[in-house]
Amino acid sequence: MNVDVYDAQGQVVRQIDLPESIFGVEIKEHLLHEMVRYQLAKRRQGTAHTKNRSAVRGGGRKPWRQKGTGRARAGSRSSPVWRGGGIVFGPMPRSYALGMPKKKRRAALCVALSLKVEEQAFRVIENFDEIAQPKTRQVVSLAQRFTEQPKVLFVTGEAHGALALSARNVPTMKALPVVGLNVYDMLHHTTVICAEEAIERIVGRLTHGTVSDH
Repeated sequence: MNVDVYDAQGQVVRQIDLPESIFGVEIKEHLLHEMVRYQLAKRRQGTAHTKNRSAVRGGGRKPWRQKGTGRARAGSRSSPVWRGGGIVFGPMPRSYALGMPKKKRRAALCVALSLKVEEQAFRVIENFDEIAQPKTRQVVSLAQRFTEQPKVLFVTGEAHGALALSARNVPTMKALPVVGLNVYDMLHHTTVICAEEAIERIVGRLTHGTVSDH
């Protein structure tokens, strides 16, 4: 599978061969759906917390005697039926993370990459050397040379500080190194602009490396 390699000006300079086992697999939507659910569930903090009757302050003493007052029986001021008492079945700290085998996560990432290639929304650029320092205008201009869509994901071989800082100023753009490449961000962004050096790293990662949980 051959795709064009562009320079920073958007001109084709050569072609590169992409392995079909990663960039040309069958599109399985259920894998993408499962992976997105896995990622979003893992991102949930799960820190919501309410106090039950054992955690509410006070309530140790019986409010009034059992009989003879004409009022209903009461054993504690922390009872859920009292104002200021504990909460029944309220949210407590928990993990929302779902389980998903590593092989399925790798397969889902291959499907996402293949989908972008099939949609002709995967661009390979020689490098991002043009972005030597954080300048949002340069990143926006670079993206506009490859696509008219506002949502763009930049993929670099290693962390690119200047590119990441520049893209961070635009809500619809994001820059990720190969180690952080994930299904959700690829589906969320319309176009993927990938550095040529990142291709080899992606192949190595999906062949015998690890898959990001981000």
